[in-house]
Amino acid sequence: MQATDIIDALTRALPGDPARFQALDTGDGTPTILVAPEALVEACRVLRDDPALGFVFLADILPIDFHPREPRFEVNYLLASLGVGGYGSTPKRLRLKVRVAGLDPRVPSVADVWPAANWAEREAYDFFGLQIDGHPDLRRLLMPDDWEGFPMRKDYPVQIKEAVKVRWPLQVSEEEFIANIEAARERARED
Repeated sequence: MQATDIIDALTRALPGDPARFQALDTGDGTPTILVAPEALVEACRVLRDDPALGFVFLADILPIDFHPREPRFEVNYLLASLGVGGYGSTPKRLRLKVRVAGLDPRVPSVADVWPAANWAEREAYDFFGLQIDGHPDLRRLLMPDDWEGFPMRKDYPVQIKEAVKVRWPLQVSEEEFIANIEAARERARED
């Protein structure tokens, strides 16, 4: 099944402006569809529930920052049809892309469609600052709660001037650490 066949199924199930869905040629053989942000959740439900499609598995959500291009962000949803019923007897993949403006980066949550999206959407918020509308628990996931900024954005400062926060004492003194490094370098030269 090609991206155009999937778009036909989406437009049959979701009548309205057909420009909400566009087939993209990415050159890697994976059917890719560009979806308008406002149509994302409904399209995901159709992709999951339509027996002819059967994309029941969300593998990952991958945001990309194309700074300074506008729209700045592109969010990729990697889906799989496991080949059980509908869509043939072999597993298939699909990539959904949603383009998001840089000034107010927002996408709707698909965690109600695929519960596995919960973690990936929190990652997108934590690292890229994407606001996930309707997410059940949108908060920092891997960065400390008091961290400022979003480290995967291309305009994030590379040189961090904040002192490292250590919550436990160092195991060795600074002099011992330097001596250990010099000894390791000396051993490497001898080898």
